[in-house]
Amino acid sequence: MRVAVGASALLVVAGLAAFWYASNQARKAPPKATDHAVTVTIRGNACDPNEITVPAGRTTFTIVNQSNRALEWEILDGVMVVEERENIAPGFSQTMTVKLSPGDFAITCGLLSNPRGKLHVTPSEASLAEEARPSLVNYVGALAEYQVFLRLEAATLDDAVRALADAVKAGDLAQARALYAPAHQAYKRIEPMAELFADLDARINARADYFEKREADPGFSGFHRIEYALYGQGDPKALAPVLDQLLADTETLQARLRELSVPPERLASAASKLLRRVADNLPAGGEDHYGHAELVNLQGSYEGTKKIADLLQPLLVKAAPAQQKAVDERFAAFDAALAPYRAGEGFQPAPLDDAQRQALAVPVRALAEELGKVNAALGLE
Repeated sequence: MRVAVGASALLVVAGLAAFWYASNQARKAPPKATDHAVTVTIRGNACDPNEITVPAGRTTFTIVNQSNRALEWEILDGVMVVEERENIAPGFSQTMTVKLSPGDFAITCGLLSNPRGKLHVTPSEASLAEEARPSLVNYVGALAEYQVFLRLEAATLDDAVRALADAVKAGDLAQARALYAPAHQAYKRIEPMAELFADLDARINARADYFEKREADPGFSGFHRIEYALYGQGDPKALAPVLDQLLADTETLQARLRELSVPPERLASAASKLLRRVADNLPAGGEDHYGHAELVNLQGSYEGTKKIADLLQPLLVKAAPAQQKAVDERFAAFDAALAPYRAGEGFQPAPLDDAQRQALAVPVRALAEELGKVNAALGLE
C-alpha cells in the first residue's frame, strides 16, 4: 500500500512538473500568426481609434464597450453594411473577423446619433490576386432565382405595410395588431439583404435601444415605433406619418433590391450574419419588446435563410457533402425548436420567458456557425 501511495505521489509531482514546463514553454513560444487585429474602444459618444487603416484581406476587430449603454459597431460601404456587432453590453467586448477589399469605409460608433469614424483599407497582395479571380458562372442560376425571390417578397412586404396602414388610419386597433406581426415577418424574410442598406434598415427596423432618447427619440421610426404605439401605448392615432415614412422606405427598398448585385459569397455570409445577430438578441429580450412576436420573427428568419441554403444546396452537396448534411441538420433543429410553440398556421400568443429565448438561441447560433463555413467549403474564400 505504501509503495502504491508513493508511486501515485510521484506521478502527481511528475504531472505538475510537466504542466509547469509546458506552461513556461508556451509563454516563451512566439505567438501564432493570425489575421490583422485591431481593438476599438467605445467611450461615451466616440470610438478610440475613430480612424483606422488596415491592409486588404482579413482583419479581426475587438470592440470594447466602456460606455453605460448596450451598443453596436458597424462597418459601412456608403449605405451598405459590410459587417456589424450588436448588443455589446457595457463593460464587455465582442470580436468579428471580416474580409475587406481596398477602399474607404465609414464606422458607426455606438448610438446611431454618434459621429461616424473612418476605415481605410489599403491594397495587398491577396487583394490583387482576388481581382484576377475568374467569373463564377456556376452561381448564375442561384443568384437569378434569389433576385426573383427578393422582388416577390419585397412586393409582399409593401402590400402588408399598406394593409397595416389602412387599419391604423381607420382607427382599428385590433386589426392593426393582427396585421403588424405578418408585415414585420415579411421584412424578416428578406432581411439578409435588406439590412445591407444601413440607412433604410435604421428607419425600418431599428429598436429604441439604439437611440439616445429611446422611445422618445425623434429618429425612432419604422416597425418598432409602430409596435410601441400598438402594444406599449395602445393608441394608433399618431402613427399616420410613421406609416407614410415606412411605406416610402419599403418602396425605396424595393427599388434598391431590384438593382442590387449580389456576389456569390454574400449569400451564405449574409444568412450567417443575420442568424448570429438573432441568436445574440434572443437572450437579451428578443427584438419585439412590446408585441412579443419573437416566434413570428424567427419563422421569417428561418424561411429567408432557408431559401438561401436551398439555392446553394446543389453546389454544396457536390463540393462538400458533409457540410451540406450539417447545414440540413441545423435547419431541422431550428424548425424542431419552433415546433412546440406552433398553433395551427401561426404561433401561440404568449410571450417567451428568458429560459425559452435562451433555449431557442442555441439552434439559431449553431445554424449561423454552419452557414459561416459554407463559403470556405465552396472555395469562395
